[in-house]
Amino acid sequence: MKGFLQIKIALSILLYSIVNGGAFAQYETNLTVKLNDFTKELDIKQEFTYYNDSNYNLGIIYFNDWAHAYSNKNTGLAKRFAQEFKRSLHLAKKSERGYTTIISAVDGEYEGLEWERTQEDDIIKFRLNKPLLPKESVQLIITYKVKLPPNKYTDYGYDNRGNYYLKDWYLTPAVYDGKWHLYSNKNLEDLYTNSTKTTIDFTYPKALFLNSNFKENKRTEMTNSRRVELVADNQKSAEIFLNVQNLFSTHITPEMKVVTSISAPRYDPIEQGISINRITDFIERNLGKYPHDKLLVSETDYNKDPLYGINQLPSFIRPYEQQFQFEMKFLKTALNSILRETLFLDPRKEQWLNSAIANYLMIAYVDEFYPDQKLLGNLSRIWGIRSFNLAKMDFNEQYPFLYNLTARKNLDQALTTPNDSLIKFNQKIANKYKAGLGLAYLADYIGKEKVDESIKTFFKYYQLNKVKVLDFESILKRSTEKDINWFFSEYVSTDRKIDFKIKKVDKTEDSLSVTIKNKEGTNVPISMFGLKNDTLVSKYWFKDIKTLETFTVPNNQEDRLVLNYDQTIPEFNQRDNWKSLKGFLSSNKKLKFTFFKDSENPYYNQVFYVPVLNFNIYDGWVPGMRLYNKTLLERPFIYDFAPSYSFRENAFVGYGKFSYRKYLSKSGLYVANYSLGGSTSHFNVNSRYTSITPALSFGWRPDDLISNKRQVLSFRFVNIFRDFDESLSDLASDPENPDYSVFNMRYLNRDNDILDYKSWFLDFQLAGKFSKLSFEYEYRKLFENNRQFNVRFFAGKFLSNNTDSNFFSFALDRPTDYLFDYSYLGRSEDTGIYSQQIIIAEGGFKSFLDERYRFSDNWMATVNTSFNLWRWIELYGDVGLVKNNGFKEKFVYDSGVRLNLVTDYFELYFPFYSNNGWEISQPNYGEKIRFIITVSPKTLTGLFTRQWF
Repeated sequence: MKGFLQIKIALSILLYSIVNGGAFAQYETNLTVKLNDFTKELDIKQEFTYYNDSNYNLGIIYFNDWAHAYSNKNTGLAKRFAQEFKRSLHLAKKSERGYTTIISAVDGEYEGLEWERTQEDDIIKFRLNKPLLPKESVQLIITYKVKLPPNKYTDYGYDNRGNYYLKDWYLTPAVYDGKWHLYSNKNLEDLYTNSTKTTIDFTYPKALFLNSNFKENKRTEMTNSRRVELVADNQKSAEIFLNVQNLFSTHITPEMKVVTSISAPRYDPIEQGISINRITDFIERNLGKYPHDKLLVSETDYNKDPLYGINQLPSFIRPYEQQFQFEMKFLKTALNSILRETLFLDPRKEQWLNSAIANYLMIAYVDEFYPDQKLLGNLSRIWGIRSFNLAKMDFNEQYPFLYNLTARKNLDQALTTPNDSLIKFNQKIANKYKAGLGLAYLADYIGKEKVDESIKTFFKYYQLNKVKVLDFESILKRSTEKDINWFFSEYVSTDRKIDFKIKKVDKTEDSLSVTIKNKEGTNVPISMFGLKNDTLVSKYWFKDIKTLETFTVPNNQEDRLVLNYDQTIPEFNQRDNWKSLKGFLSSNKKLKFTFFKDSENPYYNQVFYVPVLNFNIYDGWVPGMRLYNKTLLERPFIYDFAPSYSFRENAFVGYGKFSYRKYLSKSGLYVANYSLGGSTSHFNVNSRYTSITPALSFGWRPDDLISNKRQVLSFRFVNIFRDFDESLSDLASDPENPDYSVFNMRYLNRDNDILDYKSWFLDFQLAGKFSKLSFEYEYRKLFENNRQFNVRFFAGKFLSNNTDSNFFSFALDRPTDYLFDYSYLGRSEDTGIYSQQIIIAEGGFKSFLDERYRFSDNWMATVNTSFNLWRWIELYGDVGLVKNNGFKEKFVYDSGVRLNLVTDYFELYFPFYSNNGWEISQPNYGEKIRFIITVSPKTLTGLFTRQWF
C-alpha cells in the first residue's frame, strides 16, 4: 500500500512537471566580471538569454538589481531600516553607498534597449524592441558597474580588512507567471528570481581567497590577479566570499561535499568533521540527496539567522556543550542553504514552508541525538537555577515559548503573511518556530512517518522546479485518510489562537466523561493525556470542538488529565489545561514563590519576588521587596506590589497595582486596559502623598503591524491625599482640605518614526476648583545630512479656575506635577542640583525666568525648537506667551545649547540668552544648567526592544 501510494504521487508530480515545463534550462546568463580592489567596484558584462515560458507576449522584462538598494534613502531597504530604528543608510554619504551604473543595454541584434528604474530603484524595467512571443527567447547584453557598499549596513559588501561578501550582486530576472513578482531588497534574504544556467568569468586580486556556492571549473593565475570560472545549472544567484585569509574548509562526506566557515574554536577540528558527517547523513535520510556540486555553509549566513535565545550569549558563558552548539549551528545553516538552493518557492509570500521544514528537522534532530537536552543547558543543574520552571524546560520547548512571546502581545501574524509585512520578531523567530512546530503538531496527529515521507517526496520530485505550497499540501493530503484541511485553513492561513481547557470531568467506575471548551473557536484537534503518579497511561485526540463538546473515554485510573501535555501544540494559554481527578481540594493550585521571574508553570500559582531599591532626596535610598505575578510571557491579569521602607523618614512607602488587559482585535481598536493603582511616598521632608487611581484606556493601531503609529484614549480618576510637615509649608495651615481629586481624559496620537517623529495629544482635566484643556504637538525630522530639527508646540487654557496658588497652574519650566506622573528626584526643590532636573512638559522652557512668568493661571502658549550643529550638539530656542489673571500677557524666550546624548533619556541643557539676559555671563551659572535623566530599567529596555516588536 505504501509503495503504491509513492508511485501514485510520483506519477502525479511527473505529469505536473510535463504540463508546466519542468526546470528552467532555457534561462542562461554569462558574466564577465572584474573586481577593482581600489574603487570597490565590479565591472560586469552580462549576456542573458531570456526565455518566455508564459502564454503571453512580453514587451517589457524586469530584472532585480538588488545591489542598487544601497543607493539612496528612498529605496525599500532604506525604508525598512528606518522602520527598525536604524539610521545608518539614511545618513550615509555617497561614497559610503552602493549602486549600479548601467553603461549600455542592447539586444542580441545590438540594438539599444530603453530602460528605467521602478519606484524603489532596485528593479529595472527593460523595454524590448519587439514583443517576445510565448516559448521564444531574446538575448540581452548589459554592461554595468556595481559600486559595493561597506558592510556596516548588512553583511553584503566589503569590510575595512579587505574582505568581500557578494550576494545578489548582479542582475537577475524577476519572475513572471501571468503577472510580474517585483520584490525590492529589504534585507530579508528573499530574492525571487528564476533559476538559471550561469557561467561567471570572475577576475579578482591575487591576495584574496575565493569561495562560492557555484562549481569552480578552472583557475588562471596572472601577475596581480586570479581568474576563475564559476558555473551552475538551475541555481538562482552566486554567493561569493573573498577573504584575506582562507576561512573555509572542505569536508567530503558520503552524502555531499561541504565547504564551511562555521566557527567553533573550542571544538576539536576532527570532532567537527565527525559532527558534519552525522549532520549530512541525517539530512539525506530525512530530506534527500542534495543535487548541486557542493554545499556552502558560512558563518555569515548563520549570523543572518542565528539560533536565537540563550545562544546569543557570549561564547564563553554559553551553557551548552561544544558539540551540541556546533551541530545545531551547522545544522540550521545547512538546512537553510539547501532549501534556498533547491526549492524554488516564492520566498516572500511562501517563505513559511521552507521555515517549517527546516525547523521541523531541527526538532527531529534534537529528539534523535539529544533527547535530554535542556533549554538552559548546564545552567539547569546549578543550585538556585535548577528550581526555575525555565530550567526544567526541554530544548525543543523553546519553539512554542518564543512563538507565544508575540502571540501574548497580540502581535502574532499568519504564516502566509508576506515576509516584508512581518514585524521583525515574527520574521526572524516566531513565525519560523510556529511553522516548524506546525509540522510537528501535524506529525503527532497523523503519524510522524507520514509527514517524514511527505517531506522527502516533496523534496525529491519538486527540487529545482517551479513549486508552490499547494504542491506540498497535495502530497500531505494524499499521505493520510484523516482530514487535515484545518492545518492549512486555520493553523497556517490565520493568526487565530489555539486555546482549550477541560471544563469538567464526570467520573464513573469504567469511564470518564470529559467536557472540553474551545476558548478561541479555532477548529483544530487537541490532544489529551492521562497521568497516574506522573506516568503517562493514556492519550487521545479530539477534533471538531467548535465551542463545547463532551467525550467519553475509558477510566484507566488516571489521577490527572492534561491537554497538550507534550506541548507539541503552540497553545495560547496552558495554565488551565489540567484537571485533577482526586477531588476538589487536590485541584487547588499551590502557591510557589520564585525569585525574579520565570516561565509559566500551569500547576502552581506563581508569585515572583525581587528586591528593589529606589531613590528620591526625601526618602533617600529606599529598599523594598517587589511581589508580582508577571511571567516571561505576557498575561491578561497582573498584580504588582512593591512595599518599601524609607530609613530617612522611618516610614513605609511603595506602590501597588492591579491591571487587566483585553485584546479586542489585531488592528483598529485592538486593546482595552483596566487598572487600579496606588502609591505612597514623600514629596518633601516629613510630607507624604498617597495616590489612588482607577483608569481605563483604549488603543488603536493600523493594519500594518510594522507601522509605529498608535492612538490611545485614556480615562483616569486621580485621588491625592497629602500630609504636610507644618514647619515647611504654608499649605499645612490652610483651612481647606489639602486632598484633591482630578478626572483626566487624554487622546494621544503618535507615529514613532526615527526619521519623521510626530506626536500630539489633547488633555482635559476636571477638579473641584478648576478645569483645564491643553494641547501638545511634537515633530522631529532627521535630514539626510544628519541634521535633526525638533519643534514642539504647547497650548493650555483654564476653562475655570478658583484656586489660590500656582500649584495647579500651567508651568513654564518645571511643572508642579500635582498628578504625580513624573519621575522627579526632588519634586519640591527650588534650589540645588535636584531643582535643575527638567522634564519636557507644559511650557518646556529650560531657563528659570522671573517668578511672575513661571506659572499661568489663565492661558499659556509656547514653542520649543532645536536643531543640531554636529552629531549630538544642538542649539535650542523657546518662545511663548504667558497670561495670568489681572495681568497682560508676557512674551518670554530663552535659548542655549543642548547635548542630546540619548533623546528623551539623557540630555543636558546650557542656557545662553533669555528674558534674564546673557545667562552665561551671570553668577552661579552652574545652577542654571538643566538635565534629563532616565533611570527606569523598563524605559531603558524599550530602547533595545522597539525594533523587534
